Amino acid sequence: MNKHWNKLLPLLAVCLLLITAGCGGKGSSPADNSQSAEGANGSTLKDVQVVLDWTPNTNHTGLYVAQQMGYYKEAGLNVEIITPGQGGADTMVASGKVPFGISYQESVTQARVQGVPLVSLAAVIQHNSSGFASPVDRNIKTPKDMEGKSYGAWGSPVEEAVMKSIMTTDGGDVSKVKSVNIGDADFFTAVKKGIDFAWIFYGWTGVEAELRGEPLNMMYVKDYSPNLDYYTPIIVTNEKQIQQDPELVKAFIAATAKGYEYAIANPDKAADILIKAVPDLDPELVKASQKWLSPKYQDDAKQWGMQKPEIWSGYADWMYKQGLLDAKLDASKAFTNDYLPAAGTQ
Repeated sequence: MNKHWNKLLPLLAVCLLLITAGCGGKGSSPADNSQSAEGANGSTLKDVQVVLDWTPNTNHTGLYVAQQMGYYKEAGLNVEIITPGQGGADTMVASGKVPFGISYQESVTQARVQGVPLVSLAAVIQHNSSGFASPVDRNIKTPKDMEGKSYGAWGSPVEEAVMKSIMTTDGGDVSKVKSVNIGDADFFTAVKKGIDFAWIFYGWTGVEAELRGEPLNMMYVKDYSPNLDYYTPIIVTNEKQIQQDPELVKAFIAATAKGYEYAIANPDKAADILIKAVPDLDPELVKASQKWLSPKYQDDAKQWGMQKPEIWSGYADWMYKQGLLDAKLDASKAFTNDYLPAAGTQ
């Protein structure tokens, strides 16, 4: 999960002011910020940045495949993949500093309700692969077992709401959970320092636990409510980018889809591409994570990236009922499938 989600709201409020003011004045729109580069055939490529949500991992493999395999160049783009600054990916995209980024349905939902015009263009993973994980010796096998345990939190109100929601189904009482903010500490460090469980993406941290020989009990949040089977992560842009340069959006998403399609069909080769592009990553972890995650990118959807209105509205309704939103979401404006390539043409 994004540990900095709790910092998002004030930053997005500032971002909304920037958007209202025209994102920094004349000449500052994403469509105007690009420089030129040349492709192999001498054609001009458009420089484009995409900002990650966190450090590079297998959620991002399709981006690196599209970059390294030349899919972006074929689409006329020179794409640079960057890590987020202090403000985070959502703020950078919403303000127009970069045209594309990796985000989460929960943060885009919150942003839209606050008037920040982020738009989801594609679901990276079709089903929510996050959940509450704990070392098996903590004996947390059901939501009720969280009672009396210490939870490693990052400080977002959505955490307690989700815990309460799934614990209620099992007769548990969330007030009996001790939440401790662990900041940027990783899962394995936290559980050795008094934390019993935390919220993780299994495809990275869970797979790493397997490789370490540290078995986990895992409770996927989607298994306790269909409303919690939301899209995380997602690829986002902002409304202004779509209005000003829809062809850029279409080209970027088509090439990105091709990258994820390659990763679905060739998990081992895709892992090699990510390892080569980001040599600081643990090759064994990347290989194992990619093998686990590649089938889950598209899963039961008719094509990679597809999003359903009921997933957006269902999760937003749940957030509203939990008091996490000040107003109801217009789900039709929060996402679009319009820029995905026609099925079978990637």
